[in-house]
Amino acid sequence: MKKLKDILYKVAIDVMIGKPEVLLSKIEFDSRKVQRNDLFIALKGTIVNGHEYIDKAIDLGATVIVCEVIPELRSKEVTYVQVADTNLALAHMAANYYGNPSADLQLIGVTGTNGKTTIATLLYQQFKNAGYKVGLLSTVRIMVGEAEYKATHTTPDSLTINKYLSMMNNVGVEYCFMEVSSHGIHQKRTASLHFRGGIFTNLSHDHLDYHNSFLEYRDVKKKFFDQLPKSAFALTNVDDKNGEVMLQNTKAKKVTYALKSYADYKAQILENQFSGLLLKVNNNEVWTKLIGSFNAYNLLAIYATGELLGLETNENLRLISMLQSVSGRFEYIVSEQHKITAIVDYAHTPDALKNVLDTINNIRTGNEQLLTVVGCGGDRDKTKRPKMANIAATLSSSVIFTSDNPRTENPEAIIADMEAGVSPENFKKTIAITSRLQAIKTACQMASDNDIILIAGKGHETYQEVNGVRSDFDDLKTVKELLIKLNK
Repeated sequence: MKKLKDILYKVAIDVMIGKPEVLLSKIEFDSRKVQRNDLFIALKGTIVNGHEYIDKAIDLGATVIVCEVIPELRSKEVTYVQVADTNLALAHMAANYYGNPSADLQLIGVTGTNGKTTIATLLYQQFKNAGYKVGLLSTVRIMVGEAEYKATHTTPDSLTINKYLSMMNNVGVEYCFMEVSSHGIHQKRTASLHFRGGIFTNLSHDHLDYHNSFLEYRDVKKKFFDQLPKSAFALTNVDDKNGEVMLQNTKAKKVTYALKSYADYKAQILENQFSGLLLKVNNNEVWTKLIGSFNAYNLLAIYATGELLGLETNENLRLISMLQSVSGRFEYIVSEQHKITAIVDYAHTPDALKNVLDTINNIRTGNEQLLTVVGCGGDRDKTKRPKMANIAATLSSSVIFTSDNPRTENPEAIIADMEAGVSPENFKKTIAITSRLQAIKTACQMASDNDIILIAGKGHETYQEVNGVRSDFDDLKTVKELLIKLNK
């Protein structure tokens, strides 16, 4: 049991009606999970307003209600706490409830449009290989030392974050690497966390279904760096024009990395092959199993972070050479008989798709076909659909437009949105196949010896969501099975 006054530490309270000495079992923002002696906090979400469920929470046993508007009809047995922003209040309350676990960790946040999962996951690998106990909060998985948990959001809610950070404290984790999404920043999920450092990767077209404009999207990312303390570092990619913007108002130590611009950490690509990259990083050569210029940026950020956290140069380079690719990020297989290369990548933004296609085109000889299978998610930013389709059609030999996760949208309508962006001279290179399985199968049948197939958009995901129902579907597993059949 926790005292209410302890849970409300640092929370700006406008009005309190009732007893401040209440003892509480736990905090809940989902009224369905409320039990006796719980605190229920009413969050205003994009779809659901928790204030509509206050009475239900009280009926289930809540003895404290934290809200932005106190109900006119109140229970005498309940303490009401009015705050200006329940999302911000929850961030502080969650940290207080779990004993401010981030203060006992070296917590590094990674934000940007592309590269968050790769950088956070590879930093987890790097510091684990260095002999430290490490934690990870990512889109793909959550790691508490050696224990793995399923991830449901890029940046979980404040209670979930602090719960896992507390678990990390309990098993002696020293470093934690965490993806920080624009949704998470905007909804104040990270507001109470003590960050040792922040990394900015890049900014491109994404999430404009949630943010009103690209500038708003950028400024939300910037808030993360604005809130970093003086004791932290702010590491940004200054080849991206928004990299300097992230540093404008931060109190943290400013550090930069780049391949093309002047920066504190510089890298040059010496070799780029399907087998890996040879990089020159601050005048030191290192071979890595990762592929492509986008991964050169990721590895440079990892090298810089390692040094900022105290890794010695040779050890840092040795650890980078050991890194393995992240699930669903440029994962590839080569069929035995026909030597067809199939690549699966999570690229689901115009910039990410262009990066992957550019990487393949820079490596291939030009004699092979590049067959791209790509779709766009339903109930998400529609404005990127024609852009992604145009990029795919421009940079590929042939393109199959198909379903990603249609969710509640009509798959054919999504594909029509994509096709609208294809220029007339490239349209003849495209076909539309709604079934993702059939689209991948068709790409395999179209491929000749030594050709390359890119399957983009879903990466690590092992499901496809149609009309609210998730069915098993794994791009990598699917293409492996189809290429094996093709070999027979």
